[in-house]
Order: sequence, then structure tokens, then C-alpha cells
Amino acid sequence: MEKTYSVVFYSKTLVEPVKKLKDFLRSKIKWYNSCNSEAHITICEFTIDDSQLDSFKQKLAKISDTFTPFQVNLDHFDSFPNAGAFFIGVNEDSKNHFVPIMKKIHETLKSLKHKSDNPHLSIGRKLTPENLKIASELFTTIDLQFECNEIVLREFDPLVKQFFVIDAFKFGSNPEPEFVQGSLF
Repeated sequence: MEKTYSVVFYSKTLVEPVKKLKDFLRSKIKWYNSCNSEAHITICEFTIDDSQLDSFKQKLAKISDTFTPFQVNLDHFDSFPNAGAFFIGVNEDSKNHFVPIMKKIHETLKSLKHKSDNPHLSIGRKLTPENLKIASELFTTIDLQFECNEIVLREFDPLVKQFFVIDAFKFGSNPEPEFVQGSLF
């Protein structure tokens, strides 16, 4: 049976403060897309058959071992008006750490349904222009940090219509060995 999965950057330290922001926005504009989603930064989303899951987990474990933990600073609010998305953005230094990791994961997993190479933490998606304006007026300053030391695999539950963490892959700080052409003589 096919299921939908996502690979994300996730930190338990962000869950509660971001939930408070989402709840406050919900108190002003009622229900909206992403209001119940736990804080995360999306890397990619894909749909595979159950039988492929172990292979994907092995790929994620192998590639995660090559990444080195780094400090992330989320320091501003921003939006993608065309998508109705309101989010917390990362600073330039954090972005420079995220993007190569995101691209490496995209290359490793291939056939992806959705991929992101612009790291951000969504507060709301598919907001109307009016609700986007309300969000940008409610939230003007932010300063959150976390140590990014793993990627997380989440599975989509179609009944609840939410993704849930099913596995985590720690960064091992072990760069991939370079392939060296040997000589017999």
C-alpha cells in the first residue's frame, strides 16, 4: 500500500513556542491550513509503497551520518503571498547550512512529490490576503534558536490529516570518504 512521507528538520524545542504562535493566530482568524501541524522545516515529501520504506530509511541513515550539527537562528517573519504562506525565516548563515543538506537529500531520494530548497518554518499556509495581512500585523519580531542535529521522517495519517514522526536520523559528522582510483602496478 502506498503512503505519503516527509523528511524534515525538526526540534522539540520549537514545538511549544510555535504552537503558541499558531494558536494565537487561530484565535484571530479561526481554522487555517497548518494550524495543527508541529513546527518543522520541510525538506521533501514523497509517496512510496510500504515495501520501499526500509530502503528509504537506510538511505536517510547513511546520508545523515555525513552531516555535521549546526546552530539555527530563526530571526524574522515573512510570507509567500502567492501561496498565502506566512512563516518564520532563518538567517543567512543558517540558510547556508540548510540548503546543501536539502539538495543532497533531494539527490539521494530522487522521485519526490514535493521538495523545498528555501528553508522556512510555516505558521500558516493557503491564507487569504486578508488573513496574511492579519498575521503580518500580529507577528513582527521573533528570535528562536535550536541545534540542528538530525533529520526526521514523518508519515502522513490520512484520517487525522497530519504527519507524525516515525524515525529520526542523527547527524554523524562523518564526511563521505573520497573515492581514490587505485593502481595495481
